[in-house]
Amino acid sequence: MSISLDDFKKVEIKAGKILSAEKIPDTDKLLKLSVDMGEESPRQIISGISAYFPDCSVLVGKKCMFVANLEPRTIRGYESNGMLFALSTPDGKFSLLEPSDDIPAGTVAV
Repeated sequence: MSISLDDFKKVEIKAGKILSAEKIPDTDKLLKLSVDMGEESPRQIISGISAYFPDCSVLVGKKCMFVANLEPRTIRGYESNGMLFALSTPDGKFSLLEPSDDIPAGTVAV
Protein backbone atom coordinates (compact mmCIF):
# COMPACT_ATOMS: atom_id res chain seq x y z
CA MET A 1 0.00 0.00 0.00
CA SER A 2 1.37 3.38 -0.97
CA ILE A 3 0.79 6.60 0.93
CA SER A 4 1.18 10.12 -0.30
CA LEU A 5 4.14 12.30 0.63
CA ASP A 6 1.70 14.58 2.46
CA ASP A 7 0.55 11.63 4.61
CA PHE A 8 4.15 10.63 5.34
CA LYS A 9 4.98 14.19 6.40
CA LYS A 10 2.40 13.82 9.17
CA VAL A 11 4.56 11.20 10.93
CA GLU A 12 6.83 12.75 13.56
CA ILE A 13 9.96 10.65 14.00
CA LYS A 14 12.16 11.53 16.98
CA ALA A 15 15.28 10.26 18.65
CA GLY A 16 14.66 9.09 22.20
CA LYS A 17 16.89 7.80 24.98
CA ILE A 18 15.61 4.81 26.94
CA LEU A 19 15.73 5.64 30.65
CA SER A 20 14.25 2.39 31.98
CA ALA A 21 12.94 -0.90 30.65
CA GLU A 22 10.92 -3.57 32.42
CA LYS A 23 9.05 -6.67 31.39
CA ILE A 24 5.29 -6.43 31.72
CA PRO A 25 4.15 -9.31 33.95
CA ASP A 26 2.12 -12.14 32.44
CA THR A 27 3.11 -11.28 28.86
CA ASP A 28 5.57 -12.96 26.51
CA LYS A 29 6.52 -9.98 24.34
CA LEU A 30 5.85 -6.70 26.10
CA LEU A 31 8.29 -4.27 27.67
CA LYS A 32 7.43 -0.99 29.35
CA LEU A 33 9.95 1.67 28.38
CA SER A 34 10.43 5.12 29.85
CA VAL A 35 11.85 7.32 27.09
CA ASP A 36 13.38 10.80 27.10
CA MET A 37 12.30 12.52 23.89
CA GLY A 38 13.58 15.94 24.89
CA GLU A 39 10.24 16.89 26.41
CA GLU A 40 9.26 18.08 29.89
CA SER A 41 8.73 14.53 31.14
CA PRO A 42 9.58 11.05 29.84
CA ARG A 43 7.08 9.08 27.77
CA GLN A 44 5.89 5.57 28.47
CA ILE A 45 6.15 3.34 25.41
CA ILE A 46 4.96 -0.27 25.32
CA SER A 47 6.89 -2.40 22.86
CA GLY A 48 6.66 -6.05 21.84
CA ILE A 49 10.40 -6.70 21.80
CA SER A 50 10.89 -8.67 25.02
CA ALA A 51 11.87 -11.86 23.18
CA TYR A 52 14.95 -10.09 21.78
CA PHE A 53 16.05 -8.75 25.18
CA PRO A 54 15.93 -11.43 27.90
CA ASP A 55 17.85 -8.92 30.04
CA CYS A 56 15.96 -5.76 29.21
CA SER A 57 18.38 -3.65 31.29
CA VAL A 58 20.71 -3.65 28.24
CA LEU A 59 18.27 -1.21 26.63
CA VAL A 60 18.80 1.45 29.30
CA GLY A 61 20.86 4.30 27.87
CA LYS A 62 20.27 3.36 24.23
CA LYS A 63 19.11 6.03 21.81
CA CYS A 64 16.56 4.80 19.30
CA MET A 65 14.09 6.23 16.83
CA PHE A 66 10.40 6.52 17.72
CA VAL A 67 7.14 7.59 16.13
CA ALA A 68 6.22 10.42 18.48
CA ASN A 69 2.81 11.54 17.32
CA LEU A 70 0.70 8.38 17.42
CA GLU A 71 -2.53 8.57 19.37
CA PRO A 72 -2.06 7.02 22.83
CA ARG A 73 -3.04 3.36 22.94
CA THR A 74 -3.74 1.13 25.92
CA ILE A 75 -2.03 -2.26 25.69
CA ARG A 76 -2.70 -4.78 28.48
CA GLY A 77 -3.74 -1.93 30.76
CA TYR A 78 -0.64 0.22 30.07
CA GLU A 79 -0.83 3.42 28.05
CA SER A 80 1.68 3.69 25.21
CA ASN A 81 2.61 7.11 23.86
CA GLY A 82 4.61 6.32 20.77
CA MET A 83 6.20 3.47 18.86
CA LEU A 84 9.76 2.18 18.75
CA PHE A 85 11.30 1.64 15.31
CA ALA A 86 12.82 -1.84 14.94
CA LEU A 87 13.35 -4.46 12.25
CA SER A 88 13.07 -8.24 12.40
CA THR A 89 13.41 -11.03 9.88
CA PRO A 90 11.55 -14.36 9.70
CA ASP A 91 14.75 -16.17 10.72
CA GLY A 92 15.04 -14.21 13.98
CA LYS A 93 17.43 -11.39 13.15
CA PHE A 94 16.55 -8.15 14.94
CA SER A 95 17.77 -4.56 14.95
CA LEU A 96 16.77 -1.35 16.67
CA LEU A 97 17.03 1.79 14.56
CA GLU A 98 19.65 3.78 16.42
CA PRO A 99 20.89 7.27 15.55
CA SER A 100 24.53 8.33 15.88
CA ASP A 101 25.77 8.94 19.43
CA ASP A 102 26.00 12.70 18.85
CA ILE A 103 22.27 13.04 18.06
CA PRO A 104 20.46 14.33 21.20
CA ALA A 105 17.16 12.98 22.47
CA GLY A 106 14.27 14.92 20.97
CA THR A 107 15.89 15.46 17.58
CA VAL A 108 13.22 15.26 14.87
CA ALA A 109 13.90 13.36 11.64
CA VAL A 110 13.92 15.49 8.50
